[in-house]
Amino acid sequence: MSSRIPPPASVAVPPELPLIPMRNNRVLLPGIVMRMQITRPDTTALVDHLWLSFKRRETLVVGCVPLRPAPASAGAQSGTAPSSSAAAAAAASAAAERQRAGARQRIPRAFDPENGEDLSKPIPPEDLFGWGCAARILDISKTNSQERRLTQTTYLVTLEGIARFKVLEVTRNTPFLEASVKLFLEPEVPKGDMELQALVMSLRQAGNDLSQALSQLQLPSTVLSQLREMLGSTPAGQLADLFSSMIDLTLEEKLDILETVELKPRIEKVVSLINRQVQVFKISQKLQSTIENKLGKKQREFLLREQLEAIKKELGETDGGDGDDDAGDLAKRLADAKLPEDAQRAAQTELKRLKRMNPGMAEYQVIRTYLEWIIELPWSKATADNLDVTSSRGVLDSDHHGLDRVKTRIIEYLAVRKLKKDLRGPILCFVGPPGVGKTSLGRSIANALGRKFYRISLGGVRDEAEIRGHRRTYIGSLPGLIIQGLRRCGVNNPVFLLDEIDKLGRDFRGDPSSALLEVLDPEQNSTFSDHYLNIPFDLSNVLFIATANELDTVPAPLLDRMEIIQIPGYTFDEKLSIAKRYLLPKQIAAHGLDSGSISMADDVILKIATGYTHEAGVRSLEREIGAVCRFLAVEYSQAKESGREALFDGKVTQATLENILGAERYDDEIAERMGVPGVVTGLAYTSSGSGGLLFIEATATPGKGTLHLTGKLGDVIKESAQIGLTWVRANASKLGIQSAHKNVFEDTDVHIHFPAGAVPKDGPSAGVTIVTALVSLMTGSLVREHTAMTGEVTLRGQVLPVGGIKEKVLAAHRAGVNRIILPLRNQKDVQADIPHNVKGDIEFVYAKTLWDVLRAAFPLNTRYLQIGDDPAHPAARL
Repeated sequence: MSSRIPPPASVAVPPELPLIPMRNNRVLLPGIVMRMQITRPDTTALVDHLWLSFKRRETLVVGCVPLRPAPASAGAQSGTAPSSSAAAAAAASAAAERQRAGARQRIPRAFDPENGEDLSKPIPPEDLFGWGCAARILDISKTNSQERRLTQTTYLVTLEGIARFKVLEVTRNTPFLEASVKLFLEPEVPKGDMELQALVMSLRQAGNDLSQALSQLQLPSTVLSQLREMLGSTPAGQLADLFSSMIDLTLEEKLDILETVELKPRIEKVVSLINRQVQVFKISQKLQSTIENKLGKKQREFLLREQLEAIKKELGETDGGDGDDDAGDLAKRLADAKLPEDAQRAAQTELKRLKRMNPGMAEYQVIRTYLEWIIELPWSKATADNLDVTSSRGVLDSDHHGLDRVKTRIIEYLAVRKLKKDLRGPILCFVGPPGVGKTSLGRSIANALGRKFYRISLGGVRDEAEIRGHRRTYIGSLPGLIIQGLRRCGVNNPVFLLDEIDKLGRDFRGDPSSALLEVLDPEQNSTFSDHYLNIPFDLSNVLFIATANELDTVPAPLLDRMEIIQIPGYTFDEKLSIAKRYLLPKQIAAHGLDSGSISMADDVILKIATGYTHEAGVRSLEREIGAVCRFLAVEYSQAKESGREALFDGKVTQATLENILGAERYDDEIAERMGVPGVVTGLAYTSSGSGGLLFIEATATPGKGTLHLTGKLGDVIKESAQIGLTWVRANASKLGIQSAHKNVFEDTDVHIHFPAGAVPKDGPSAGVTIVTALVSLMTGSLVREHTAMTGEVTLRGQVLPVGGIKEKVLAAHRAGVNRIILPLRNQKDVQADIPHNVKGDIEFVYAKTLWDVLRAAFPLNTRYLQIGDDPAHPAARL
């Protein structure tokens, strides 16, 4: 069929040509035969249009225009050498195959994942390169392919390049591209131009060198013979285009050859590119033989990587500042990090190891990650403290109500820091019940100081490595939580909140609380050493704040390193103020309501606090206020849907509160229990850090004088019960329980029960309550209404002081107690810690002995209230 087609010289090229876009870095040059498989809709439409003309044996000419380089490839360096000799051989073999039979174009799909192009849309004219190659169609064959259950026509077109042209204007966009072109025929070599003749000789010599280099790659003999034959018979311009299609070039280099019409510059470029390819062949062959002799069996997997590195070195493309070179990049970053001397020495040692190590080794990534940790730590970066005392106090007051002791401590720190620049950060520990604002207070302190804030949750942490880091002995090792937090903050003086420090665990992997000793010791944390880094890091600039619900589970050495600040629960007045200033506006905004349309009076908020919550903090109070806001949101939405938005009444009263939240959850439990002899209300300090009421019930049954205790009690409270019973038996005559001739305890068993049996109870502060309950039981007397007490007792009847006075008093106040009996030595705690409004609602009675407790606990007409340890009293001589 090709014998009937006229030769290219006799083919007429019209001034307007239909265009075939060339993809996948394909560029057609004059004299080159290329085969393309076409499925794209616009190109398929062109071949459909030419199909009948081809069947009539007409000569068909089209324009092959490559697409402009994509942005990802636009930055590719010109003249990039192939990565290995195998790749070069494959490129040469493919080029020879294109010379013989043309190349096959990859079958495109509706969406090309390589460049993100939607092949179903027409190509914009601006995406076309400005130059192309006119080609005649040698053959067209049609096949039907089925893809994704859709049948589409596929054409296999064989093209032969004729001449270069320049695109003047795209005249048609649909159904296929068509453009007016300016044709450039191949110029002849003038015989008198000696410079051009010399260039042609250089081109033929370079081609001969290329054929010799290819002969060492064991290519088919027919390919080499055809190449040598073309060296002597092919014109210079066509020969240059032929070599350009054979060697490995980038898309930019191919486009440069295509648009170079003049013969001299084109031959110069091609000779340079051929010489580069020949040198790459030689170097690859040399490196391959050298490296294969050096490498053993187990190291052959690194062959290709070694070849790549050696090629880069030969081409002079390796320089220590290259961003792609890990070692060079790390070295530059280490120089900019301004590390201390110890860190710089350790980093340089590891960097030298990294440079000598193959990137394919597992330890390479371990060392690289280690160096990145060192570089990114804030060795010298810090934020400037806000030393304005007035503004800092304003920030603290705006975020939290009350908490005067904590705010005073922070203001003191700021004032001293203002006078002494190198003041070390204090180690504060906020202790209090849940919901009183310990965690949020830490964030407010960071805002007041102008520092960054980072929270570390220590609840349930059992592994020592979580604090001090993992040793760098395996791939997954990491620094501890302290170093990780510093890296995330990016400064060396943040506010670190160690949340729930009392809930640290301990097991066979270590004791995290012991690992915190160095972190929280102001005398040691300036040289804190993490196991992963193994380099001292200064933590003295960090302001550490720990939170805990109770101190019993915190080890004493760790407790000694912290400054304890107690944060007790809130009174009802404080809860009212917090709800009005913080909780209610927050919940109104969270539920999409308008603050101007919602009204909640003080008595309603107090009703929620007293009747629906029973806590030291304000979390439950916030949840109940949120429930009220949700109810109002429903009503507002319904009113808005029905067009009665103006009639919406967002006022909440006590009458509507029960409809929203239901019946009150907490009744006057004291009034219910205190109508029976042997029942007394005590005050306790709960495990959550808040105060609470502790009801003690005593009863007597016939028996042998045995004491029974129930209620999940600890050893200390059991001892208090035994001490109390012993004191009552020893003073039975004075109390009027028995006469001089009869002992009522000989045939009576005493049972003392602490309700809420599932709750663990321990501690010495229930001693006076147990004694009062026994006296009430044996005498049949009732304790005064709404009276509670706390204190430790001795066998001699002395009342000793106890802790948690503020928490206990506030819990009693929340429960409606109006009379509290306390040890005399706790009087100073009441005067210093109890708010004035609480002291105004409660009568405090201070007792030095148990006789003082009994006089205050029972009504004035009880017969033994006048009996005591006074030797002058008549009953005392019994």
